[in-house]
This record gives sequence, structure tokens and C-alpha cells, in this order.
Amino acid sequence: MSGLRNWTSWVAAILALAALLLPAGQAGERPIHWVGRGWLLLPIGILLAIALLGLARDRRQLGDGLLALLGAVTGAAAPILLLADGPALGLAAPGFWLLVLAVGVMAWRALEILAVARGPAWIGAVLVPGLFGLLLLYYWQVLVVGFAVSPILLPSPARIGQVLVSHLGQEWQDFRQTFLKSVLAGFALGSGAGFITAVLVERSPFLQRGLLPLGGLVSAIPIVGIAPIMVMWFGFDWQSKAAVIVVMTFFPMLINTLAGLRSVSDIERDLMWSYAAGYGQTLRKLRLPNALPFIFNALKINSTLSLIGAIVAEFFGTPVVGMGFRISVEIGRMNVDMVWATIAVAALAGSMFYGVLALLERGLTFWHPSYRQ
Repeated sequence: MSGLRNWTSWVAAILALAALLLPAGQAGERPIHWVGRGWLLLPIGILLAIALLGLARDRRQLGDGLLALLGAVTGAAAPILLLADGPALGLAAPGFWLLVLAVGVMAWRALEILAVARGPAWIGAVLVPGLFGLLLLYYWQVLVVGFAVSPILLPSPARIGQVLVSHLGQEWQDFRQTFLKSVLAGFALGSGAGFITAVLVERSPFLQRGLLPLGGLVSAIPIVGIAPIMVMWFGFDWQSKAAVIVVMTFFPMLINTLAGLRSVSDIERDLMWSYAAGYGQTLRKLRLPNALPFIFNALKINSTLSLIGAIVAEFFGTPVVGMGFRISVEIGRMNVDMVWATIAVAALAGSMFYGVLALLERGLTFWHPSYRQ
């Protein structure tokens, strides 16, 4: 009965067997079969053997997850090698697409086991998300090449990677202009100004009634409206993009910091009062530490807003460098490969920026209930 509960193994085994029986492609008038490509039968056989082995097991051990992962990886090699050896397959390759589905089901089983298996914490926190991302890239590559999608509509990940490697110098210049100058400067100024203003607003009833509604009004201004104005005020270099980012990041930091400062309970306030603590001591030792989770939420939100703001602002005027400039110019030339390569750099930079802030948050707010085991 344990095998009946391993539905993923059943599905993967059935799909792999059906894939072996059906045509894997078409070469003119002659169908292509996996059996005729003997060098491709080995990875398919490994996938099928591991799927059949999983029918008799209903465990959630780390070894089971790694074994299922081996089956998915080896099985995935056959479709990639077949695509590299011939033309697009389209719908005239039912055996090919069934094998691709079998790989996905096997990968699903592997990730499902690894996510709950007992082992090092980094397996669930790093390995599983990374493998899931690789699975998405695999399906992107297989679908685009298998259906011969035009590179102008959607290039394959391999094509994007080739363009990225061949233009590393140019991508570095764009990254330095957009991220290291505009994003970091605007993020620091906007978040810092929002934090300082929140401390002042929380202390002053006048600012609470006068500044907060104005801040909500400013935050509702569309970026495409304010970016050209900032370019006129501060010029075409990174200063105008930093100014746009300051406007975008100020209000999220203000609101989140205020919410954190006000989240202190009456009992905690009374305890500090009983110790004869002044406002400064209460702020440093109670209110600011209590507000740290809220502050880091704002910082993580601002990390993504900063990159988006800088790229969009570069559409309205910039030196001949920058990720927004590169996207605008290359899309006009229909050089979609370069556009996607720039998008990949921006996504990687934004993810790493967010990840650094998340690690810093975990180190400074380890005492928070959300981080307790």
C-alpha cells in the first residue's frame, strides 16, 4: 500500500514507459524513436529505474530525495541532447513531451522530499529554491527550442547566457552606473530620511497631522511623471535617478518605522518608566529594537523599489550607460537577447541585495518570534 501513496513515482514511471513507445520526433517523413538513439536510452533507463524503485518506498529521508533528484537530472539530459542534435520537434513528438513531463514529475518528487527531509537547514532554505529555479529554466529552454519560438519573441536561457558572457564588460559598466551609483545612493538617502522623519513624527503631534497626509500624496505620484522632472532638476547623471529613488523609498520607511515605534505595549512602557528611563533611553533600549522587524520590512521593500525606480528613470535621460538605457536602446534595435541579458543582471542584483538585507535582519532580530525554532 505504501507504493500506492507514491503517486509521483507512478506517474513518472507511466510517462517514461509511454515516451519510449511513442515517436520522439519527426525527421522529414520518418519518425524518430528513442530506441533508434541508443546513446539516449541510458538516461531514460535511469529515470525509469528510479521511478520504479520509488513505487516500493514511502519515506521522506534525505537519500530518497537525492535519488529522485538523480533520476530527474539524468532523464532531463535526453531531451536536451535530442534538441541539440536536430531541428525543432513541435507537436509531432509525443514521446519527447511525455519524457519532459516525466522529468518534471520526478523533479517534483525530489523537491517534495528534500523540502521536508531531515538534514542541514540550507537544504530547505537554499538547495530547494535553487533547484526549482533550475527546473523552470529547463522548461523554458525545452519549450522555446522544441517549438522553435522566435528569439525576438522569447530567446532561450542558453542564448541569453551566451550574450551575457560575450558582453560582460558592457554589463559591468551598466551595473556600476545603475546599481552601485544610483540605487545605493538613493536607497541610503531615502531610507535614512524616512527613518529620521519617523522618529520626529512620532514625537510631534503637529508632524503627525501635517506631514503624514502629505507623504501619502507624494507616494501616489507615478514614477513616469516625476522622473522627467528630476532629470531637469539634477541633470542626466546618477543624481537624478537617486532623487527619484529617494521619493519612492521615503514613504515606505516612514510608515513602517512609525508602526514599529508604536508597537510597544503599555506594560513595557510602564516598566521603563518604573526604571526612571527618559525618552532617549526608552527609544534606544526598547522602541528601536522593537521596531527592527518593521524597519527591515521597509528596507526589503525599498531594495526592489530602488532598482525599479532607477531603471525606469533612466528611460527619460541618462549618459550612454546604465541598465535602463541599455534596455531602451536595445529594444529599439530589436536586440531582444541583450534586453533579456540586462534583465537577468538586474534580477540577480536585486535578489542578492534583498538576500543581504534578509541575512542582516536574521542576525539582528534573532530574538523575534518569527525566527524561533
